[in-house]
Amino acid sequence: MAHPPYGPSDPYGSYGQPDPYAQPYQQQPAVQHHYYPSAQPAVVGTNGLATASLVLGLVGFVFCGLTSIPAIICGHIAQSQIKRTGQEGHGQATAGLVLGYIVTALWIIYWVVIFGFYGFALWSISESGTSTY
Repeated sequence: MAHPPYGPSDPYGSYGQPDPYAQPYQQQPAVQHHYYPSAQPAVVGTNGLATASLVLGLVGFVFCGLTSIPAIICGHIAQSQIKRTGQEGHGQATAGLVLGYIVTALWIIYWVVIFGFYGFALWSISESGTSTY
């Protein structure tokens, strides 16, 4: 077997020139693992109150607005929990809040109109009976 003109400890060949194929020695950097303990356990999944808020907001149309107030309450609680824990469901909580507020406003307007109409009707009947013509 033929030996190269230079030894393993001699990076220069016998002619005093560096070997163009020699790889420079570089020590690999040490592997650093960063393990940060979390203050809270990682919570995955969708927040249950966000889902409840969305469902209660949708059902509020059918049940005459009775579930719209719980939809608003669940939506606000869900948003605060989502901020704190990092769970999913922010869009559901927001949709439940919007539906809850819209249904509540519509039912309040409805009842104001109904009571106003019947109140005006009763007032006009009582006024017409006491006339002094």
